[in-house]
Amino acid sequence: MKIGLDIMGGDFAPKATVLGAIEAAKLLPESQKLVLIGDKDVALAILQENNFGAENFEFVHTTEVIGMGEHPAKAVIKKPGSSISVGFQLLKDGGIDAFSSAGNTGAMLVGSVLSVKTIEGVLRPAMSTNVPKLTGGFGLLVDVGANADCKPEYLPQFGVLGSLFAETVYHMPNPRVSLLNIGEEEEKGNALCQAVYPLMKENPNFNFVGNIEGRDLFSDVADVYVTDGFTGNVALKMAESFYVISLKKQIKDEFFARFNYEQYGGSPILGINAPVVVGHGISSPEAIKNMVLLSRDMAESGLVEKIKNAFQ
Repeated sequence: MKIGLDIMGGDFAPKATVLGAIEAAKLLPESQKLVLIGDKDVALAILQENNFGAENFEFVHTTEVIGMGEHPAKAVIKKPGSSISVGFQLLKDGGIDAFSSAGNTGAMLVGSVLSVKTIEGVLRPAMSTNVPKLTGGFGLLVDVGANADCKPEYLPQFGVLGSLFAETVYHMPNPRVSLLNIGEEEEKGNALCQAVYPLMKENPNFNFVGNIEGRDLFSDVADVYVTDGFTGNVALKMAESFYVISLKKQIKDEFFARFNYEQYGGSPILGINAPVVVGHGISSPEAIKNMVLLSRDMAESGLVEKIKNAFQ
């Protein structure tokens, strides 16, 4: 297995990404190789500084970088030699089995759809994130930013994608799928939620347990929380702030510590024909390591094939 990593993506790249690659490589068996995509000379210098052998990696040298502020679609098309574009070409051609980057999220989404493409039958790919539970463990929030505006028929598919991801990668048996809403009653919510509820209730492809409210997001009433990408992204950013606030207030608490984005590595793009993970722009080496390992776990689990079978 070859696991691709964009070493040029992220606010602290390439140092943080290469250091994260070192930590990931220490945990990979001999049958799995990390492929570093980006400026090889810079990567070799960082490896030398840290006394870690270059033989632990494969390298694909690129010089172009898609910046965080660039227009995603234009950048992917105009910069075919960028680390993100080259990574997706390798993924499409089978040169790597999974790809991850902490770079431009929009470019990662566009690159996914243009290269490996959306799985047939999936209307829109979605992104998920982990949400810690007070009782221990975590749930999954889907979508967290890939689709700011959604049609009702998208959200039941998010339920299928989230359920399969929870079951296949995180080994949650028969995960409970819910709809994030402003009330528990079936008739509650905006026009989107009111239209979505019966579609999810009638869907036989996941274990639907009804509406949940925002206050239930960290409880154990469900395992997968489905919402549109706009609402999901607002909830995600608010949840991430809990960890920062706890640090500023010098609150040492196990629950709040689990809001640290570093533990989860990144957000998988679900519904495309290959394992892809998008990391946080401020990813540290620890976050990069976990992002790489998550992309590896997605490839190992056969998740893409299971999603393809579900949408046949």
